[in-house]
Amino acid sequence: MNTQTLDIMELVAGGDPTAQPVASIVVLHGLGADGSDFVPIAQELDLSAVGPVRFVFPSAPVRPVTINGGYDMRAWYDIHPPSANPAVARREDGAGLRASQGIVQQLLDREAARGVPSERTVLMGFSQGCAMTLLSGLRAPQRLAGLVALSGYLPLAEQTAAERSPANQNTPIFLAHGQHDPVVAMERGVAARDTLQALGYHVEWFSYSMEHAVCPQEIADLNGWLLKVLAVR
Repeated sequence: MNTQTLDIMELVAGGDPTAQPVASIVVLHGLGADGSDFVPIAQELDLSAVGPVRFVFPSAPVRPVTINGGYDMRAWYDIHPPSANPAVARREDGAGLRASQGIVQQLLDREAARGVPSERTVLMGFSQGCAMTLLSGLRAPQRLAGLVALSGYLPLAEQTAAERSPANQNTPIFLAHGQHDPVVAMERGVAARDTLQALGYHVEWFSYSMEHAVCPQEIADLNGWLLKVLAVR
């Protein structure tokens, strides 16, 4: 699949909506949602100090998801149930992850082709979209403005050190998680934070008294962080 066949919504916020955007934020939704899921969150952000910012909301392909009984839904990759033995690592859909990594890279390249430099583009995701943000952003060959990873985890963690791109070694990372998340346990977010910090990444860690969701304080913290990483230097 490529961006020509992907369902994509867009929103330009801040400044003149007809002007050329000065920055882009590509937002990847979670399992079973679609590109419209984070439009209300984007509309709550005030990035007017930056200028016109283009939000790009792609919808993942529809595919059967094993953990949901093989039901077809929008998903960036398949998810397998955890093993009954807690000592056994969860099986990951490497092929699906890699395929969607290719899609995300096309989305990043598309923004550059439309006139927004890669270093002015933020990659952001929630839950499964968070996993795709970390997978794709750390491997992207071009320097990005920042990575926003919400309520997710680091996929293919053991391969990260060998596969990461030096272009994004110094890219700031906003990593946030709900303390009472019943879908993606907070421990997985903490593990992602610790792994990334051990690899030398600049991670700003936030935790909130919430479940698998986004809360007002998180939006406020994210707003301030985006203003910082997208500030014109």
